[in-house]
Amino acid sequence: MPDVSVVIAAGGKGRRMGGGTPKQFLLLGGVPILARTIAAFHPLREIREIVLVVPAGCIPRARALVRRAGFTKVADVVEGGKNRQASVFNGLERCSSRTGVVLVHDAVRPLVGRRTIMSVIRAAGRYGAAVAGLPVKETIKTESGGRRGFYSRTLRREELWAVQTPQGFLFPLLREAHRRARSSGFLGTDDATLVERMGTPVRIVRGTEMNIKITTPYDRKLAEFLLGMPGRG
Repeated sequence: MPDVSVVIAAGGKGRRMGGGTPKQFLLLGGVPILARTIAAFHPLREIREIVLVVPAGCIPRARALVRRAGFTKVADVVEGGKNRQASVFNGLERCSSRTGVVLVHDAVRPLVGRRTIMSVIRAAGRYGAAVAGLPVKETIKTESGGRRGFYSRTLRREELWAVQTPQGFLFPLLREAHRRARSSGFLGTDDATLVERMGTPVRIVRGTEMNIKITTPYDRKLAEFLLGMPGRG
């Protein structure tokens, strides 16, 4: 099993959810969301180091959280960039290991389970790039370019996946993908998109429905409910 670095990215601007507190510091079951996210990775012996990427104004708060919780594997707390892609790049630049596997994970996905993390690590080590995801259950339609509010075609549901994090890559591969994207001005929706541009196929491993991203008050309420359920996976 390769050494694994983890970049946990909270985004560059510290978006807030109906108040003055950035989402990653809101409480979930009495514990900050960011602390729960770190705790999902910290106990795993395969994880060598964790780099946190947070908005500039949140760095002291994040460092204090790390100290209080005793997260000894957190090697650095880094300032985010103007978008998520830039933030992840900043995190990659602060990783001490430039070999092995690097995982990129959303700071506001605190319910990720060990099984999902380990599946992504193993697949990334074998194939070079891997993401967690779930098959899409709903029918997906694309809106017509000429008429707003009307759809033009229906996509094949059996070919569609909703992608989650963590996303895992061999470190040199992801760093080169970011370097090329920066030099060409390309902005992708996730890290896997940058790797795809290089012609590298990305392995999909099955995630779980509990691994939600907390972006709305409803998501937070759902996460509170899921927190009490066994077997997150």
